[in-house]
Amino acid sequence: MIDKFDEWGVDERQFWLRGIEPGKAVDYDPETRMWHVYGHSEIVQLLSKPRVFSSNLQRVMAPEIGVDNPEDTYDELLYMDPPAHTRLRKLVSHAFTAKVVADLEPKIEALTHELLDEAASSDRLELVSALAYPLPVIVICELLGIPAADRDLFRRQAESLMPATSDDVTLVGRFEGQEEVTKTVIKRHQEFAAYLQQFIEDRRKEPREDLLSGLVHAEVEGERLSDKEVASLVDTLLLAGHLNTTMMLSNTILCLDAHPEEFRRTREDRSRLPGVLEESLRYLPPFSVTSRVTATEAELGGVVIPPDQLVMVWLATANRDPRVFDAPTEFRPERNPNPHLTFSRGIHFCVGAGLGRLEGRVALNVLLDRFPELATVPDDPPRFIRTAQMFNAHTLPLAVSA
Repeated sequence: MIDKFDEWGVDERQFWLRGIEPGKAVDYDPETRMWHVYGHSEIVQLLSKPRVFSSNLQRVMAPEIGVDNPEDTYDELLYMDPPAHTRLRKLVSHAFTAKVVADLEPKIEALTHELLDEAASSDRLELVSALAYPLPVIVICELLGIPAADRDLFRRQAESLMPATSDDVTLVGRFEGQEEVTKTVIKRHQEFAAYLQQFIEDRRKEPREDLLSGLVHAEVEGERLSDKEVASLVDTLLLAGHLNTTMMLSNTILCLDAHPEEFRRTREDRSRLPGVLEESLRYLPPFSVTSRVTATEAELGGVVIPPDQLVMVWLATANRDPRVFDAPTEFRPERNPNPHLTFSRGIHFCVGAGLGRLEGRVALNVLLDRFPELATVPDDPPRFIRTAQMFNAHTLPLAVSA
């Protein structure tokens, strides 16, 4: 059988299969001045100790990436530690309760059909622009109560979180090139916060039945959230509810297309879809790595890491740890259990995971219902975002038949 990843010019192993050699589940790279954690059990342990392995990367990065004024930074939930994280996470979690997510299923199905009606030609569908990008951002706008007319702005905000398509898979030095990136990100956050301000002020005066009103009027320990905190939480919701879903949907189609027998079985038996989604999350995770900083001296995997060290946490490599996963390089949707770390663990477990899984399942069901043929196009292959931190289809042209 032709290896589709080779056919597409992608050797997925260059992204993740760095090898977990005996005694090398935790390693130090003097060239980049980074610690690397590859092992599944070691990463689970790391993610369960937020007071030792801090998410506040600015404790070591801010002075070296051009952030002179701490007020210029943008406090995101992803980079917070307890107790501040605990306080705000409770509020965000209300957006993704099991009932809220389940109640969205009919809306997600209707939106999927609507988007495909608008985008599909007689025989071609570009999945990313037609469905994978717009669907999750529309759902988030619905939750927040943002007008439909502003969906494009929200989409551009989400897209700005992703790099351009690239063939560079190298991991650069710890702070190399970060100053300009940091300034750009801060500017983007500030512009988005300014845009949200009108809605925040409106909800303070006239609350509605939407999530934005809930955030504006929520009280935590007797205090209301500041406008900056509300804007930060909306940004977090956009990230949690959009990017992972976008990449999960396109990566799942890539996995199925590369494994036609699994594709056939899934088309015939839709009860396999949850397993297909979970295995796709393990096999082609949207984000390969996350980062932490040691707040104190830490022992991990028999290795002592000094304080104030940047630690790269290789979730994708852990997803193929042979100590945990049988035949880790094979795509096996029936894998059970499947304790992948794609959505992280601990206090920073992806708050939008449930919604992403629902959107993925519903969208894939609709795609399979509408298109008896659904396959990549040999003369128009996918184009990829390829970095050491991320792997995703930038464009994914598909041949379809209604």
